[in-house]
Amino acid sequence: MPKNPTAALRAFALAGLLTFQLGAATAAPSPLAAVPTLRYTLAMPLPQSHYFDVKMELGGFGADYTDLKMPVWAPGSYLVREYSKNVEGFEARTAAGQPLAFEKLNKNTWRVKHPKQGGFRVSYRVYAFELSVRTSFIDADHGYLNGSSIFMYAADNKMLPSTVVVQPAAGWNQVSTALRPGPGKFTYKAASYDELADSPMEIGNQKILEFTANGTPHQVAMYGQYTGDDAKIVADMKRVCEEAHRVVGQNPLDHYLFIVHNLERGGGGLEHLYSTTLEVGRTAYSTDAGNKSFLGLVAHEYFHLWNVKRIRPMALGPFNYDQENYTHMLWVSEGMTEYYSKQILARAGVLTKEEYLGRLGNAITEVENTPGNRIQSAAESSFDAWIKYYRPNENSNNTQISYYSKGDLIGTWLDLNIAYATQGKKHLDDVFRLLYDTYYLKAKRGFTDQEFQDAVATVAGRRYDSFFQNSVYGTQPIDFTAPLGYAGLNLTATPATQGTLGAAFSNRTGKLLVAAVERDGAAWTTGLSATDEVVLINGAAPSEETVKALAGGPVGSEVTLQVRRDGLLRDIKLKLLADTDRKFTIQPVASPTPAQQAVLARWLGK
Repeated sequence: MPKNPTAALRAFALAGLLTFQLGAATAAPSPLAAVPTLRYTLAMPLPQSHYFDVKMELGGFGADYTDLKMPVWAPGSYLVREYSKNVEGFEARTAAGQPLAFEKLNKNTWRVKHPKQGGFRVSYRVYAFELSVRTSFIDADHGYLNGSSIFMYAADNKMLPSTVVVQPAAGWNQVSTALRPGPGKFTYKAASYDELADSPMEIGNQKILEFTANGTPHQVAMYGQYTGDDAKIVADMKRVCEEAHRVVGQNPLDHYLFIVHNLERGGGGLEHLYSTTLEVGRTAYSTDAGNKSFLGLVAHEYFHLWNVKRIRPMALGPFNYDQENYTHMLWVSEGMTEYYSKQILARAGVLTKEEYLGRLGNAITEVENTPGNRIQSAAESSFDAWIKYYRPNENSNNTQISYYSKGDLIGTWLDLNIAYATQGKKHLDDVFRLLYDTYYLKAKRGFTDQEFQDAVATVAGRRYDSFFQNSVYGTQPIDFTAPLGYAGLNLTATPATQGTLGAAFSNRTGKLLVAAVERDGAAWTTGLSATDEVVLINGAAPSEETVKALAGGPVGSEVTLQVRRDGLLRDIKLKLLADTDRKFTIQPVASPTPAQQAVLARWLGK
């Protein structure tokens, strides 16, 4: 999107009118678009049937045929989701309405044959009944869509501007989207397919909240019932957004939209260039813990407007919508965004220093107690996200580490070391400021793996190549003793004292099933297997008490399990082994030095 819109559009945005209501004034008609042209019409005549109807009107396409494609994934969610599986009723016609021949070339490409027909129309329907931040959904209450799962594009004209006309279902009077207004009611403009795909829509009768942060109008489109005070929600979000702006220190926005789905259970978020979608438990705002969780999600997705959407690895834009877009850097794009979500909450006063250090201790505990942390590096976790992270199984904990959690810790280590190396004058914020200026503003491209390391070295005045090699691209555990010591903090690891079976159980089906076994634990070495049904424990039917005993009995105690596997019973005897998990806690030293105080102030300061 242009950074300097016309005065009319800027005035429109500053008025906070990202949501258009029936009867509202519309923007003045834009000049005639150049050939070729593309116009979408999105209709939903029977929302209860869970279908969006899409019509494409293409003009100025002079070839004998045009290939139309449906993306297979949504940027920000690294899994091939095969959106074309939901398409049906594809038709092609001339501008005069005569049928055109077409053929499907592969899973997501339709070739429309239109010799001597520069203009033609295509229509199709999309089944949308998966309510998540990365898919599309419509029912009798509202419609929500991600562009990559609804709109096709001309394969050779991905950068073609388009117009989108939305026809809301009967009784719906609002459309919330970050797309800029076009001429006419519920009409929007996209500068390219990338922009269209990156601008979700909420359609219905959602409540609209508004606030201004850093001089920029923000809207919050609230779908669904929720328990919370609107004034407090807006004030808290404003505080978080303003603190997030201070990290990079440059504002790329002239408007921003939060789409919030208030549901029985929350489900995360997905970032976009000028907006984000959040799924939140409808009672989250009414408790301290729930509200802090919500604000952490706000901080994470909002910080993405810099990290990922503008400061990005080379692979993450322009996008190839046909296949996986591989990068080793999701530990930066997602993991460091998670790091900054907690930093932003601490700087904004949402988290106390003690709460922040408690969360850091828990994060170290989680990573260090994950067996996969010794098997998969942060870089490998990023590269293999397409086949592993979004497709976990019962053995994932033994073989994988999350690039979110590991990247969070890498960010912590680097931030502390930069603050120490510069005597408290600089920190990780300065790295992101350098990346923003060098690659987004000047080079107008993403950065390479090496360029990220070079940026860290430039800010710190020294290189950390061995750390990157060993703990980012390798699986060597991150040692926090020295970095936390630089800030006057002690790291304590408390080992578990009880024995453990090394297995997790589930009884959600009414049967006690082995859900997973831990690498090199008692269950692993004696042959207990995931999906085994536990019939007897030491000769007795399993109860809540006996299951709890399995989780923390004395080291060396013997347990006999009778399990059913593939319909057959078998006895498995094992001895509980010492639990190797450790609990990490962080406490300030009694008398920090001035140098330690400077590092701590820079790390947890602004």
